[in-house]
Amino acid sequence: MVNSRRRRRPPVRRRPAGRPALRRRRSRRGSQDVQLIMIVVAAAAVLGLGLALVRWLAAHGWVLAVAVLLAAVVGGLGLYRRVQREQWEQVRAQGLRYAMSQLDALHHREFEHAVRDLMRRDGCRDARQVGGAGDNGADVTATDPYGRRWVIQCKHRQDGDRGSAVGTPDLHVLNGTARQLHGADVVVLVTNGRFSAKCPPLAKSQKLHLVDRRVLGEWAAGGRPLWELLKAVPPQRGPSRLP
Repeated sequence: MVNSRRRRRPPVRRRPAGRPALRRRRSRRGSQDVQLIMIVVAAAAVLGLGLALVRWLAAHGWVLAVAVLLAAVVGGLGLYRRVQREQWEQVRAQGLRYAMSQLDALHHREFEHAVRDLMRRDGCRDARQVGGAGDNGADVTATDPYGRRWVIQCKHRQDGDRGSAVGTPDLHVLNGTARQLHGADVVVLVTNGRFSAKCPPLAKSQKLHLVDRRVLGEWAAGGRPLWELLKAVPPQRGPSRLP
């Protein structure tokens, strides 16, 4: 007799879906444990070497004394050289003079450096040349010994006062950025050339200062600081740092 019932196949056992993820977690945990063990071993080795070095130095104190002495000598020499360099820079700056023919022969970037050096000569120790792409109208910045912040724009003319005059557009740019972006107390436009006729009235109305060829020549060739040559400079913001 043929059995009409079909034999049922045993159900297929499926692995839990989370088994591969569990294995990955166990693998990561294992690598983290190995890394932790390596860190502990390395720290113990460093500590052991440090303790061994301390014991060795304790037994050979003269080595530590020589090392301290050498460090003191090297540090002293470095300090001495820095002081000598600063003193030399002060002497050089105090004697710095430029003739107008020298300033005329400069590249416009060198002209900015010359203005920076003149400000340093006058006691502005933080004077910097900052002109270049994206300078927002400032070529030289400095803080004078009375705490006033100076922002200077430089316009060099190869032909001196025979070259093209500096016009009001340059003043507008400087006036729009010097105080707002650079925090200026004193805003100056300096040139080895000349200014157009419209510049002085605009500068006066906006409290800007113009340094033309005549004023620049007096400043560069003499020993008086720029703030003594300009009129209506803002009052000092603090006690003088000059000796």
